[in-house]
Amino acid sequence: MHAAWKVELYETARSEKPVEKFIDSLEAKARLKVARAIELLQEFGLEGGYPHVKKLTGSDLWEYRILGSDNIRIFYVATPGKIFLLLHGFKKKKQKTPTKEIRIAKERLQEYFRGKIQN
Repeated sequence: MHAAWKVELYETARSEKPVEKFIDSLEAKARLKVARAIELLQEFGLEGGYPHVKKLTGSDLWEYRILGSDNIRIFYVATPGKIFLLLHGFKKKKQKTPTKEIRIAKERLQEYFRGKIQN
């Protein structure tokens, strides 16, 4: 039996969790879909999201695509110690992922690692 992965939510210096806030803002059905997606990641690790995950070219980011009427996206990374760090969530409205959303996730990742180095 393999050890399960842990899922952590990105936390700002002010102890805010923007991904949690985003998930809480969703309708009940969408929240259930997100919860199920997170469970799959925890249980099966890197293979858990297939076919709903996609590596973003040229970065460490992964995109979890939660399909439905909302088309929810959550950016995350896999960190040492079998931890998935959820960085950013949003509702995708267009075919192409907005660069603004990718930039937010990358900035949060940099901030996360800066905090780790300082601690």
